Amino acid sequence: MSRQVVRSSKFRHVFGQPAKADQCYEDVRVSQTTWDSGFCAVNPKFVALICEASGGGAFLVLPLGKTGRVDKNAPTVCGHTAPVLDIAWCPHNDNVIASGSEDCTVMVWEIPDGGLTLPLREPVITLEGHTKRVGIVTWHPTAQNVLLSAGCDNVILVWDVGTGVAVLTLGPDVHPDTIYSVDWSRDGALICTSCRDKRVRIIEPRKGTVVAEKDRPHEGTRPVRAVFVSDGKILTTGFSRMSERQVALWDTKHLEDPLSLQELDTSSGVLLPFFDPDTNIVYLCGKGDSSIRYFEITSEAPFLHYLSMFSSKESQRGMGYMPKRGLEVNKCEIARFYKLHERRCEPIAMTVPRKSDLFQEDLYPPTAGPDPALTAEEWLGGRDAGPLLISLKDGYVPPKSRELRVNRGLDTGRRRAAPEASGTPSSVRGWGSRGVGAGRWGRAGVCGSSNSQQWGAFGGWEWVILRTRKTGFRFKSCRSPGSNWLRDRRAHGLGFL
Repeated sequence: MSRQVVRSSKFRHVFGQPAKADQCYEDVRVSQTTWDSGFCAVNPKFVALICEASGGGAFLVLPLGKTGRVDKNAPTVCGHTAPVLDIAWCPHNDNVIASGSEDCTVMVWEIPDGGLTLPLREPVITLEGHTKRVGIVTWHPTAQNVLLSAGCDNVILVWDVGTGVAVLTLGPDVHPDTIYSVDWSRDGALICTSCRDKRVRIIEPRKGTVVAEKDRPHEGTRPVRAVFVSDGKILTTGFSRMSERQVALWDTKHLEDPLSLQELDTSSGVLLPFFDPDTNIVYLCGKGDSSIRYFEITSEAPFLHYLSMFSSKESQRGMGYMPKRGLEVNKCEIARFYKLHERRCEPIAMTVPRKSDLFQEDLYPPTAGPDPALTAEEWLGGRDAGPLLISLKDGYVPPKSRELRVNRGLDTGRRRAAPEASGTPSSVRGWGSRGVGAGRWGRAGVCGSSNSQQWGAFGGWEWVILRTRKTGFRFKSCRSPGSNWLRDRRAHGLGFL
């Protein structure tokens, strides 16, 4: 009689431990919007979650240590005019977060150390270029100020947040239907996407070329999610023809057949994968589930090994995932999730049981640090680099707030300036019909446009320009802090500012 050999793994006994009640975030109103994103983003300083808001879209940002009951009047980030669908913290600045919304815009916000004391309505920059709601925002893992957004217009835009310019566009010719997921490779050279047309694509975004694709990685009609994992592989979650949930591992060089395909259950929630490159563990969290499954990926067959499952009584409405530098290494914590309930956010620590209190080097290899490896210009010029690694042996202390510098002198985040209108006064030259450049004022500040009206702020001043066919550009109003509105000044008379 043969005996079954149990595979040896240091992660076989990983277990999940929910936080005590006083370490949770209570009385938060999680968004009721139907959308397959995590609705939560965390970093070593803050936890952010998309919340219910009347008359627009909002999300709540709390300092990580500010647990307990959240005041119902707690200030929110509330600049969007429609529900927020996705949020993402910048990996290179723990005070900067991006949001995508049903109002078709992407906004980038700067959160002060200590959190908000007043509602935050003015973003650092607004990025307009999508014509339908924006459901995905994700930062480049190694290049500074590079942000990707994907909308229901089947378009992917890559932004240089430092200038507000959409530097790359992947149009509907690449994705003919709704984009379900987008994930960067570890060095940011490639992106992996899943689409409603039942294809998973691996794309070189700077060239706009599809380097590999797989038709119908899962036979079902429900959404598929795809992420990069280690050694040139991707992992997908989806549904079988019989609506069974599946997870599959693929070699990107040979996409004909999966390296591993496992059926899980018959639940209907889309599985959100979270991959840890330091431990090669992937965690699967389904919206509407009450469990977190985790698997280990190895370089030898059968490649994808089921480890265990954390279960709880209440189902999850969303999930946030803490970067490795935000974990408690003295407790052998290898992952931490932030589970969204209907009115609560609950941290869940995934821990490897160890007897020693010493630093466990085998659990914590050098991990991605907060400094970018490349500038946006270097990446756009063709350079690639992996993340700059740091050691967690002595713990990690988040740095103080670093200002996000945005140069809007030539563009205001409305993608690219439109051609200059004939007869435009010299003082407003460069202000196209969709955005505002610097004119003769030098660098412009927060800017925007609505129909034929344009507005902005710089140096504490606020101004509005109204454009009509009869009078051309006309100065509608301006003010400085504490002053009365000044009205009916023509645009070419703005030199007094």
